[in-house]
Amino acid sequence: MDTETQHNDLPDHYVYKVSGNREPAEASELTVLFCGEGSPVKLQRTGPGIHDYVLVHTIISGKGVFRWKGSEYELASGDTFVIFEDDLFEYEADGDDPWTYKWVAFRGYASGQLLREVGLTPEHPVITGASGFGALVLYDRLQAVLAGSGSAAVTDLEASGWLRLLLGEFARLQPHRTRPAPHSSAAAKRQVDQAARWLQTHYAEQVSIQELARSLGYHRTHLSKLFRLYTGLSPMQYLQQLRLKKSADLLKTDLTIEQVAGSSGFADPLYFSRQFKNSFGLSPSAYRQKWFGGGDLQKED
Repeated sequence: MDTETQHNDLPDHYVYKVSGNREPAEASELTVLFCGEGSPVKLQRTGPGIHDYVLVHTIISGKGVFRWKGSEYELASGDTFVIFEDDLFEYEADGDDPWTYKWVAFRGYASGQLLREVGLTPEHPVITGASGFGALVLYDRLQAVLAGSGSAAVTDLEASGWLRLLLGEFARLQPHRTRPAPHSSAAAKRQVDQAARWLQTHYAEQVSIQELARSLGYHRTHLSKLFRLYTGLSPMQYLQQLRLKKSADLLKTDLTIEQVAGSSGFADPLYFSRQFKNSFGLSPSAYRQKWFGGGDLQKED
């Protein structure tokens, strides 16, 4: 899927081009969702907001500001910044020399580990002072694959391959921050994939990691270590994220807050409300009001 919009059709951008994965793999190790290129107008701002996927931007030309976790990064041509899932972000084009950038969005249970291996973490989300020319070529390859007419399965595999090469290029640009990859095996990955699928099926139930491990036939400690290795999260943290994402969807229905909490796996509505606000920056009722009212989902003070 390939679309391009000129300035007259989309006022926020002079040019906006995006290619999407027609059938991204579910619960996979790494899958590309979409990639593209944009040229925002002066001072055009995106956010505050959150994503349920990782979004990487590499700047082709111009300048802008990326705001993340209380820090502000002034970035320019060749720099790269990463928006990690489920955290508030904001970025804004420069008022005199607005940036043009390429981006790629992806998810998967190995995405957190792979980003850490190349030195990109929520605490270190930018690559500065390095030429991004090699990365830009790989973005073009990614976009060509997604815009092509190949089968969905082949497209998904090829796109994830180009993404891995792109992550490798990021590692080359900052060798002082890369980490050696841990030993992995197909069996270990299958175990994590099974655990993730099990949690995606049973998130609404009052489950424990002991029950998860027993259901899959693994030792609890072994499974927990593998899960954190490949996802960057403990199984309970992963489960909490699943529940919160589901609750955000259910708040767009006519269920009561208590019903949303119970349907998402939260036995205590008050605990649910606290955790929801910690994650989304809004109480469940405020999130619902903003959604149905058509307002911006901005963080509450």
